[in-house]
Amino acid sequence: MADTAMSGAGTTGGDDPLQRAIWRLRSRGCWTDAAALLTPHAEHAGAAVQRTALLVERCLFTGQGWAEAEDALRVAEAVAQDDDDRGAAACERGQLAYAATVLGVRDRADEARSALGRAAALLSPGSRTRPLMDFRRGLVAEHLADAPQSARPAYRRAHAGALVHGDTLLLSFTWRHLAALALRDGEVAEARKGFTESLRIREELGFLIGTAPALAALAEAEPEPEAARLRAEARRLFHLLGGIPTWLADQLQPPAAAPAPAASSPAPAVPSPVSPPAPSPAA
Repeated sequence: MADTAMSGAGTTGGDDPLQRAIWRLRSRGCWTDAAALLTPHAEHAGAAVQRTALLVERCLFTGQGWAEAEDALRVAEAVAQDDDDRGAAACERGQLAYAATVLGVRDRADEARSALGRAAALLSPGSRTRPLMDFRRGLVAEHLADAPQSARPAYRRAHAGALVHGDTLLLSFTWRHLAALALRDGEVAEARKGFTESLRIREELGFLIGTAPALAALAEAEPEPEAARLRAEARRLFHLLGGIPTWLADQLQPPAAAPAPAASSPAPAVPSPVSPPAPSPAA
């Protein structure tokens, strides 16, 4: 699948005590508690969008909380004051529809495309939300339309925009998804570089819930025994966080031990087919 990216709001928090508290909770997967800190400020468009983004991220990582996210989204849409506010809310609607589709809850692919297209029309060229919107359009192209050739330029625009705005967390997502496309094309060295950068950023920021997906992704570009070590560390973090993100479970299953052959008539060894790991929704 893939991780979600929320825009720079709510990342380390800087000197703002509220934002620092939100980041501490969000980075450990306590989205409901983080969103509750913003409830008293929900009449303000920025806070309403950030609260929505936290609850949408919870949906994508846990597969739960859809009704709460929808309610928060309606509030964000209602309190929007200008085109940038409306574009940011549309970006979250697109992400919520994408999450419901990619997790198999309900097919909302058309809604995801429409909402992100509306966000693109509303957001100003210099908006901090625009790189996030580009990234999410890349997700829709790659995971819903199976069009990696369209996803790559969207991820690159998002990457460039994240650099301009100093959105370090979003860079961890763009590095990761560009690396996944490189690995898909057989460009292992480029993929390893991107996955390594994504993991480095997440570890430096303390983005704990995003670290297991980053470790598992890097393992796909590393030879053994390093790949096994990375998967073991990802598995440890995954269980430490209570099985979040839920969609990572299958990828982190330990390899099944081969049954011992019968002593009387050993069967010839037949290699089992290896299928590629499932794509991450946005992580």
